[in-house]
Amino acid sequence: MLGRGTQFTTIRVPATAAGPELVLRPWVAEDAAALVDVYRDPAIRHWIRVAVRDVDQAAAWVAAQQEGWRTGERLCFAVLDGTELVACVVLKKPRTRPEVGYWTAAAARGRGVASRAVDALSTWAFATFRATRLELRHQVDNLASCRVAQKTGFDLHSTILAAAPYPLDGHLHVRHAPA
Repeated sequence: MLGRGTQFTTIRVPATAAGPELVLRPWVAEDAAALVDVYRDPAIRHWIRVAVRDVDQAAAWVAAQQEGWRTGERLCFAVLDGTELVACVVLKKPRTRPEVGYWTAAAARGRGVASRAVDALSTWAFATFRATRLELRHQVDNLASCRVAQKTGFDLHSTILAAAPYPLDGHLHVRHAPA
């Protein structure tokens, strides 16, 4: 059992004609080396504000995600295709103002991994936390993230001008719970 009654959770996304089964599970220390490999991608380094350059930084990042589970404020999942780390999805502030975030490893882009994982996380969030609304933010010039948001039922709500805690202009997308 974790902070505020949150339990570690594994979410399985069934295989489809478009792709194999995905497993969403909390990050573990053994993910550090794979995380470093993912962060070698220039696109990840461009879009993600936190730098992970070596195994020590990756281990600290994983520990921060585990702390998020303990407090119940940041529920971050490693997304696996078999044993390969292909993405990350996160539900921030699930009990107050739930927000979905994600990134996709270079080798997994264009395979529908992000949209399948974001949809599964969103469905889980609505069921688990009885959320009525989820938010998803991305930088205004990140067209791939905009497409993922739209594919997963997040409608464009507004454009946000740079201000703390978001230092860049962005889009705010919203998805409402099914009726």
